[in-house]
Amino acid sequence: MATSQSLEGDPIDASGFDRKLSELVRNKSLLHRGGYIGGEFITDAPHNYHVKDPANFAPLARVSLMGGAETESAIAAAAAALQPWAQTPAAQRAAVLRRWHDLILENREDIATIMTLECGKPLKEARLEIDAGAASVLWFAGEAQRICGDVMEPPARDRRLMVFKQPVGVVAAITPWNFPMSMVTRKVAPALAAGCSVVLKPAEETPLTALALAGLAADAGLPPGVMNVVFGDRERIGDVMLESHVVRKLAFTGSTAVGKMLNERAARSLKRVSLELGGNAPLIVFPDADLDLAVTGAIGSAFRNAGQTCICANRVFVHEDVYDQFADLIAARVRTFVLGSGLDPEVTMGPLITSLALDKVDGHVQDALAQGATAMVGGHVAEMPPEFQGGTYYAPTVLRDATIDMRCFREETFGPIAPLFKFRSEDEVVAMANDTEYGLASYFYTADLARAFHVAERLDFGMVGVNEVGIVSEVAPFGGMKQSGLGREQSKYGIQEFLDIKYVCMGLGAQR
Repeated sequence: MATSQSLEGDPIDASGFDRKLSELVRNKSLLHRGGYIGGEFITDAPHNYHVKDPANFAPLARVSLMGGAETESAIAAAAAALQPWAQTPAAQRAAVLRRWHDLILENREDIATIMTLECGKPLKEARLEIDAGAASVLWFAGEAQRICGDVMEPPARDRRLMVFKQPVGVVAAITPWNFPMSMVTRKVAPALAAGCSVVLKPAEETPLTALALAGLAADAGLPPGVMNVVFGDRERIGDVMLESHVVRKLAFTGSTAVGKMLNERAARSLKRVSLELGGNAPLIVFPDADLDLAVTGAIGSAFRNAGQTCICANRVFVHEDVYDQFADLIAARVRTFVLGSGLDPEVTMGPLITSLALDKVDGHVQDALAQGATAMVGGHVAEMPPEFQGGTYYAPTVLRDATIDMRCFREETFGPIAPLFKFRSEDEVVAMANDTEYGLASYFYTADLARAFHVAERLDFGMVGVNEVGIVSEVAPFGGMKQSGLGREQSKYGIQEFLDIKYVCMGLGAQR
């Protein structure tokens, strides 16, 4: 949780932003340091804290530490804006979303810079995230005009039966730090398309991207109060959201443990809930696979965003016939990685988000090494030059001889490691892949068409990539099974999470 900090000797200038951030961002109207409530940015909060650059832990911005009172105000603003927005014709809601999409892309470089500085990912990855997030906004602009009810055949001649789809109401959206853009648009865009109003709580580590998006939404014509942003004291903000009877829907991305707690508390007021939670994705390499393609996929999945993704390949299973060859190929590629600030175009991988994340990753690696695994690459906290000494970097790691007794098999690591597990048969590897409480994403590589269908059907995961790890798309449903969540984001299914079904039976009176 963010805490109020002493600002004596504060390196941040009078604008509230680090000089580097102010100089790099060309459109200064994107820079906000207070929450957004009822169409106004709030900058007079009594307490503040620093957003820090994980590349060197230097302060980036002095932002408002918001809590319960601000959240109550945001909910009230959302409630006041709900009915006018819900009654706005779908074509007009869609037009606002399309304009929001256009403004996001017009400011792509500036938003990417903000994102890279507050979460550490390389600029190339930030740009791709912005493209994906904007695509979600555009998709749901279309979905706003594809909300359809139904007419049923009546049981009697004097009745007519209809189904209407209506916005669920005020939505509380809670998003994580690892994808500060796309996690916001996946929740906010379908809610707005459906006619809901939103109170968004981005992660306290990465509020700047969300604030930039809120400002652009206002510029696109979104009425005051329809989208509100609060951040800071996550426990108090969450308490108010969950205890409010005005909030009718909770959309959350985060850990399974927190998701379970939120689900239990939301049930007290019977809120609608959608949860995108933890993952422990397997990536399977069968002996007939194209090894170069499989290595590229494994690297792209396991090390994207320094492994800090819920769908990254957490466990890499390789058939014994190609195990040594695959291990040598992936290790050779990973040795070429360059660590540093994501602003440097030569950098392959940035830092982890916090020292706690660093400790968890190292704990998983050291546990594996103690149980007999070998680090072909990495295996330790990265040694960095002086300008990055405050950063949280872990050396990208490839572990061979990993076994199912290790923590990296059971737990979600959320870091840049690729543990390689050996298997002999299809039945064995499917059983190992499914041996987890999670069921979000899974991947495998094979040249056998029959095997592709059989294994895809047997994997107990909500998403399966066959010879492909780039599975996320605005047109496809995103979500998991088991303890990886409830509901779906993206696609035609995503907007249904924000709609209520109303049945109307109309009596026509005596037959004429």
